[in-house]
Amino acid sequence: MFLFKGEMNVTMAMLQSKKVHLERDEFELEEIAYALSEAKEERKIKVFIVHQQQETLTGIVMKMDANTKLIHIQNEAGDVYKVHFLDILEVLSAE
Repeated sequence: MFLFKGEMNVTMAMLQSKKVHLERDEFELEEIAYALSEAKEERKIKVFIVHQQQETLTGIVMKMDANTKLIHIQNEAGDVYKVHFLDILEVLSAE
């Protein structure tokens, strides 16, 4: 593969901007996946602890996109946040 001058800069920028996710074992990931599935079915407000985010995210799971691995969470104000599955550390009850 040959790269031209401009393509090299774009490729390097893409590599540097790639987000790094936490590494966790299968058991932890399965627990989170189960909690997210349950939250989506119940359509109840949950609290989400997200990697590298200062505040927790509170809302309802609206969609779980298997292709992009994005979880769509809608807060009480109606704003939708798309969080990568691997960035979700914990799903808690809002009660």
